[in-house]
Amino acid sequence: MEMVDILLVEDNMDDAGLTLRALKKHNLANHVLHLHDGEEALTFLFSESAPSPPKLILLDMKMPKIDGIEVLRKIKSDPTLKVVPVVMLTSSKEERDIIESYKLGVNAYIVKPVEFDLFVKAVADLGLFWLLLNEPPPNAKS
Repeated sequence: MEMVDILLVEDNMDDAGLTLRALKKHNLANHVLHLHDGEEALTFLFSESAPSPPKLILLDMKMPKIDGIEVLRKIKSDPTLKVVPVVMLTSSKEERDIIESYKLGVNAYIVKPVEFDLFVKAVADLGLFWLLLNEPPPNAKS
């Protein structure tokens, strides 16, 4: 199985397309895997044949089957995955979603900008920070 730097978990195809375009524009999309819901994400992350954990997980909040909060809960309760940075990239500005995300250990909570250029910049900045500037724990490096 191919190495994954960024795991994008997003059910909205338009938002996923914009995110992937923004990452490609800044040469950050070489190893991106897009999954469509929380169930797919958990299956991938907890599969026996999964490659090493991704360097970054971009996680939508409101998804069918299993929502982002439940995915975050499972990731942050797993000894291997809990060191992987998780960024909620969502349209939800609900205070309870923000509070719950941070209680569960989310690394950042970003409300998706509605304007195209701002959305592209936000995604590019996220990718640059987490993949190039951030220094992960030694055991999390691939």
